[in-house]
Amino acid sequence: MPSTAPRIMADHRAVAGAALRTFFNIAGAWSLSTEQAMTLLGLTSKSTFFKWKADPEGARLSRDVIERLSYIFGIYKALQTLLPKAESADAWVHRPNTAMPFQGSSALDRMLSGNVADLYVVRQYLDAQRGWA
Repeated sequence: MPSTAPRIMADHRAVAGAALRTFFNIAGAWSLSTEQAMTLLGLTSKSTFFKWKADPEGARLSRDVIERLSYIFGIYKALQTLLPKAESADAWVHRPNTAMPFQGSSALDRMLSGNVADLYVVRQYLDAQRGWA
């Protein structure tokens, strides 16, 4: 029986590369600093961050990072749906928000707490706004 390990490794690299390229595009659209982008990814190592940025296909993503990326992609997509003008959708994460999950802070402030649960809360809030809750 042939081994599937090389194929799985290739698939992982392709997925990691696509996911990280997408994340870095979103980080650019949201005008995130390096530190903010690292926090959203759950990274503490700048060298890892810049290595991933330079060579996304070479990244080995943990389950935590994959979960974070999933929430970020969902947040981005929900904003594009709710606010079809790209500039408005991208600016929304920075604006103060009086809704209960934000209590006057921005969604980005909530997401930058560093907890995966806060990404979930923002995603859940936006899904409710879309009528998905």
